Amino acid sequence: MSSFDLQQHGIVKPRVLRNAAPAELYEQALRNEPGSAISSSGALIALSGEKTGRSPKDKRVVEHQELKDDVWWGDVNISLEESTFRMTRQLAVDYLNTREQLYVVDGYAGWDSRYRVKIRVICERAYHALFMRNMLIRPSAAELAEFGEPDYVIYNAGRFPANDQLPGISSKTSVSLCLKQGEFVILGTEYAGEMKKGVFTIMNYIMPKQDVLSMHGSANEGPHGDVSIFFGLSGTGKTTLSADPARRLIGDDEHCWTDDGVFNIEGGCYAKVIDLSAEAEPDIYNAIRFGAVLENVVYDPTTREVDYTDKSITENTRCSYPVEFIPNCKIPGTGAIPKNVIFLTCDAFSVLPPVSKLNPAQAMYHFISGYTAKVAGTEMGVTEPQATFSACFGAPFLVWHPTRYAELLADKIRKHDVKVWMVNTGWSGGPYGVGKRMSIAHTRAIIDAIHDGSLDQAETVTDPIFGLEVPTQCPNVPDEVLIPVNSWADKDAYRETAIKLAKLYQENFAAYADQASEEILAAAPRVPGAGEAIDLQARRKARG
Repeated sequence: MSSFDLQQHGIVKPRVLRNAAPAELYEQALRNEPGSAISSSGALIALSGEKTGRSPKDKRVVEHQELKDDVWWGDVNISLEESTFRMTRQLAVDYLNTREQLYVVDGYAGWDSRYRVKIRVICERAYHALFMRNMLIRPSAAELAEFGEPDYVIYNAGRFPANDQLPGISSKTSVSLCLKQGEFVILGTEYAGEMKKGVFTIMNYIMPKQDVLSMHGSANEGPHGDVSIFFGLSGTGKTTLSADPARRLIGDDEHCWTDDGVFNIEGGCYAKVIDLSAEAEPDIYNAIRFGAVLENVVYDPTTREVDYTDKSITENTRCSYPVEFIPNCKIPGTGAIPKNVIFLTCDAFSVLPPVSKLNPAQAMYHFISGYTAKVAGTEMGVTEPQATFSACFGAPFLVWHPTRYAELLADKIRKHDVKVWMVNTGWSGGPYGVGKRMSIAHTRAIIDAIHDGSLDQAETVTDPIFGLEVPTQCPNVPDEVLIPVNSWADKDAYRETAIKLAKLYQENFAAYADQASEEILAAAPRVPGAGEAIDLQARRKARG
């Protein structure tokens, strides 16, 4: 592998390997990076050090006057002065210049050549280079020869701490994005996922500027070319339900929706592997082979067999692998205009129907809400479900205000008459501790009925609180399961719980009400009794 020149980035001293082959990156990692090993299935095992997950509180976005009105400033996008960013960038460059050898990965974000973005990763760890080789779309030899200058550069100096004395830097970890200069700087964390989500954040900024909807969701395609988009937070079944043997996988996590169709942003998958088994997730299990990266897993030092149940390093054990390691993936990762959009939620309150149909205003409201409910820990006897809301099902990676993405979604839904569904993979017959988890067989039957069009023809009733249209029949699903109140023994308890969840929705949405249209606000759940309701319109006017 010939050396590569990084002088234009201020890096002049180290030897640089560009787009090295997996075999060479294996050799480099095993030679230079403690904790590296080869698993019995052939994957490279790597340790990410102290940080085994993202550091969202240390993420910063440089505030420039020309993009000040574009960014959703606040807890997600914390502003950073340009002068501080320059010092942080120089710190990273100076550190990288002290290394004997660096790695460069040049690749693309986005399978649609009209919108693809050229990304350059500069890093000191072979594990990071292999990770991003998997996650970016890999150029052909001819494309690499003509790659030219990148649109965005990631400086990964994660082994070197940030200077927490600089204005706006709050710890020894710093993850800083300068959209104006097209640069992303990482200090104080070796967790590879920061690079992946940094690229997604970049796409979440530049795509809406072109009226393209960037989405944190999976996508698959039926035998006749019909495309479905699946949105859902962790634990809702997004990966499981989009991995359908009867349909081709376009991608498992990040997509864009243009006027012509959808495309996968990534060239790989980054799957959680805690408690992974060949029986439950055969496609992911079989993808863990030569070329894949296993992160922070525990293995037998003699057999090199990985113990996927071992959480002693972290519960966030993961594997990165090229998307083509999945047998029924679609290459290139593009598809037609979606026919169905599916919001997945795991409602542990057992209030939301197993499936319901949403109009465009409800789609915007529930997209901005990004709801699921997780089961609380059992410590001290606490078993009450906990509501979780994440705007657009991916708040940590948004750049624009959530209403911008919601309006793009609604525009495309209306323009192409897309069907929008909410599917509850959570509890039925009562909340956690009373009812039971929704049957996966019933959920799959619902998804099948969405795809074959039969559910769209079913008669519906309107949920009195949430206003959703609920089908009364679905093939291979008992009728009494479809209407939540019918599955509860205590009807009064159901109503109380439904009102409680409606209030949680309203309280959460108050943060977005100042920029939401009257149409979106009107799609909120209705709490019976004027005294009980939270008047979002009044709050919106009060905010000015």
